[in-house]
Amino acid sequence: MVSSEQRRRQLARDKYERQMERRVAERAARKRRNTILGASLAVVVLAGGGTLIATGAFDSDDKKDSASAQAAPTSTPTEPTVPTRKPVEGCADPAPGAPNGKQWQAEPAMSIDTAATYTTTLDTNCGKVTLTLDAAKAPHTVNSFVFLSGEQFFDHTKCHRLTTSGIFVLQCGDPTASATTPGGTGSPGYKFADENLTGATYPAGTVAMANSGPGTNGSQFFLVYKDTQLGPNYTPFGKITGGLDVVQKIAAAGTLEGGGDGHPMADVTFNTVTTAKG
Repeated sequence: MVSSEQRRRQLARDKYERQMERRVAERAARKRRNTILGASLAVVVLAGGGTLIATGAFDSDDKKDSASAQAAPTSTPTEPTVPTRKPVEGCADPAPGAPNGKQWQAEPAMSIDTAATYTTTLDTNCGKVTLTLDAAKAPHTVNSFVFLSGEQFFDHTKCHRLTTSGIFVLQCGDPTASATTPGGTGSPGYKFADENLTGATYPAGTVAMANSGPGTNGSQFFLVYKDTQLGPNYTPFGKITGGLDVVQKIAAAGTLEGGGDGHPMADVTFNTVTTAKG
């Protein structure tokens, strides 16, 4: 028999889910021709579409909804503040630790062999993903990625954004992101120029830099798990050569918020990120 407490909690959960559905619908209406993807001021150019610049893509709407909820009378004294994270098959608890938060004032000096291939292993709590980096076509990008990997900058950082509608990417590399709070503002402290944009496309398996406009690359990057139409504005610097199925599994679990753009339901964390020549 269902107790009154259980019934109260179910009513609170149902109400919250309705609020989330309404919020997703409102966001979809506002962003119908636009998709946000970026580091702090996210700029996305969709094929045949427009551009959208926004700060705190998750923040503004959440704060407005929160204020409305506080002002409205309610018969339920306690309501969940965030959706319930569900277990995702194949994902374990992240290794203990936190991002080291290192910062630098300038892009690292070139130290890689641009004629060589570099291989990155993303050891996530949901499985390993292997990247082959293209130093010849994106030397500054690969040089920065090799540098940050060597500094353990990516270790214990979370993949803070998943898009499952319009564009199909898992975005990572922000040391300020958490499992439930917005990311998108974190960086290594420096920026560098775009590369390899002429004729750039983003088929499944592409690894590319997220940015906040021309010449604003930092540490955030995205993994394309399904063919995606984007304008040539995001530096492609590698390919997923192992573990694409891991990323697709993460994507199949959807977002924590239930919409097409949000935190991954899986609490995706890099236990370690290592890059080696060859």
